Amino acid sequence: MSSMNDTGVVAGPASGRPGHTHRLRRLAGTGFIATLAAMAATTLAAALAQAVGVDFEIPDGGESIPLPGFAVVTGFFSVVGIAIAAALLRWSARPAARFVWTAVSLTAISLIPPLIAGANTATTTALLGLHLVPAMVVIPTLARSLR
Repeated sequence: MSSMNDTGVVAGPASGRPGHTHRLRRLAGTGFIATLAAMAATTLAAALAQAVGVDFEIPDGGESIPLPGFAVVTGFFSVVGIAIAAALLRWSARPAARFVWTAVSLTAISLIPPLIAGANTATTTALLGLHLVPAMVVIPTLARSLR
């Protein structure tokens, strides 16, 4: 009767790269904190803009954007950014550089809707600034985590 001894086989991480799971967890944790900070900063900036008279009224529907809406949209797109960063961490040889390029490009594209919405100048200017606030929080934070 023959017997097989498998003691020489050791299973490694699923990704095949030691420390990959740790880096991904660190990225997710850092991204979550950056997302919360971006949501708070954007909502605070929107509240300050409202306090000085910006109405955030979009002409098509005639309704104003509510303050919680800024937090929700910021949170959603920050999570999208974390997912992009995680994918680049997994599949890119230069994840930080690729992430910055991608995130800055997407931020630039996000500036188009406020410009074509037809809102008054104060609302348009405030919305443009409110697109840049979370970008200034999330992009550098995630880029540092990817290095």
